[in-house]
Amino acid sequence: MKVLLVEDDESIAGQLAEALRDENFVVDVARNGEDGQHLGDTGAYDVAVLDLGLPKIDGKAVLKGWRAAGRNLPVLILTARDGWSEKVEGFKAGADDYLTKPFRTEELVMRLRALVRRAAGHAQTRIVCGPLTFDAQIGTFELDGLPLKLTGLEWRVLSSLILRRQIVVTRTDLLDRVYDGDAEVDSNSLEVIVGRLRRKIGHHHIETVRGLGYRLTAGES
Repeated sequence: MKVLLVEDDESIAGQLAEALRDENFVVDVARNGEDGQHLGDTGAYDVAVLDLGLPKIDGKAVLKGWRAAGRNLPVLILTARDGWSEKVEGFKAGADDYLTKPFRTEELVMRLRALVRRAAGHAQTRIVCGPLTFDAQIGTFELDGLPLKLTGLEWRVLSSLILRRQIVVTRTDLLDRVYDGDAEVDSNSLEVIVGRLRRKIGHHHIETVRGLGYRLTAGES
């Protein structure tokens, strides 16, 4: 899951980015509204966390710009402005959720996971594909009812695939959601991760679609 974090407070942005990465999110950080709007317009993100009081362009204007351009990126507004009128204006601008400072990181993580899940078209928190079950609210996997142990990179790939089960996910899309922007990516690294996942869940459950990417299936071997 890839998050765009638009927050001008350096301390909050750093702490949040670290906490989200600990929860296996890939995080891009923008420190002003201009950069945030550009990243939201050009990058592939599962969800955005947007402060309102931003330099250059305020958060509400950024959000209105995304919506006017047809961007359906789920957006959670994170701000110290806790008045009801501010919340109403945020939702009118196109926000999907609203959280006021101070907040618990655990709550933010769960809200972001819920936004990503719903945006992918899943009403239920538990997503099933063959013997594999993903609890999208707490971020855990089970295989045949037993906990499935995954590395962080394996979790990112498998969560991207199961949220789009039976749909081809391109190689580029997976790479965007697995690695932070400043990470050095070996050309075969994704194939290595997919190979490890196949050994853990069954080779026949991850199909390679030549020239495109991968698809998670519920098919039997």
